Amino acid sequence: QPRQGGLSCDTLEKRTGEEIDMFKVTPRAAEQVSAAAEQGGTTGMAVRLAAQQRPDGSIDYRMGFDEGTEDDISFRCEGVQVVIAPEYVPLLDAATLDFVELDAGDPQFIFLNPRDATYVEPSEN
Repeated sequence: QPRQGGLSCDTLEKRTGEEIDMFKVTPRAAEQVSAAAEQGGTTGMAVRLAAQQRPDGSIDYRMGFDEGTEDDISFRCEGVQVVIAPEYVPLLDAATLDFVELDAGDPQFIFLNPRDATYVEPSEN
């Protein structure tokens, strides 16, 4: 079974017992994940996240619905069950998944991640 228990989107306890920041999901993103699951017939499945660092330091993100495995880090955030393979945690532990309109009429999921070389802190506007 995936590691879960008392894990939340605020902190994740490493196997050593040390707490680290953990991946977050905004309420807007959670709402869209739920809608996508309903549309795709994957209601009740977890969202699997993966990441790979490119040579330029930017990060390539992947997400999709999947079943967790016993090796996965598993937690719930904003009502969304999230699973991440342990090898991706160092790239994703400080990230936030959001759902925004970068261009008018084109809403999309984005990853806000200070570990990504292309990260720009969101403005207050």
